[in-house]
Amino acid sequence: MIRAAFLVAGLSIAAANSGFAQQSAVPPAAAPAPAPRSWQSLSPPQQQLLQSFQGKWDSLPPDRQQALARGSQRWLSMTPEQRAGAQQRFQQWRALPPEQRQLLRQRWQQFKSLPPEQQQRVREQYQRFRQLPPERRQELRRQWRQMSPEQRHRVIQQHAAHPPAGGAAHRNWR
Repeated sequence: MIRAAFLVAGLSIAAANSGFAQQSAVPPAAAPAPAPRSWQSLSPPQQQLLQSFQGKWDSLPPDRQQALARGSQRWLSMTPEQRAGAQQRFQQWRALPPEQRQLLRQRWQQFKSLPPEQQQRVREQYQRFRQLPPERRQELRRQWRQMSPEQRHRVIQQHAAHPPAGGAAHRNWR
């Protein structure tokens, strides 16, 4: 189904541009703030990684403390290759204009508000899209960019109302 291909192309563009945004998305406002962590509760490697925050740690909001603690733990568990990829995504993220970063944050929040089964379907379709030949992905992106916002919205709505069954969409993308 071509409309599924357009949906995936649009989502993949957002996902491709938001690799770091996904990792640094702000938790929803409705979520309760986690309990504050003391600087001493961080491991020595975390303290070393976050040393620029040491003097102001106690004045940071609890959710920011939690985010930094989780991020530092995630960083410390990465391989050198994963760290290099994360640094590259961060640099790409920082190079984006503020408006585009805000748009990507909004899209990430929209994705996170989907029911788990729809999130999984989007992930699967994105993976199928990534397996397409580069020329086909480029063509789908071109077609998506040429659509008006109304056309894109209609494609997304049609796809949401009539999701592809099995691998039918994948077969029709080629």
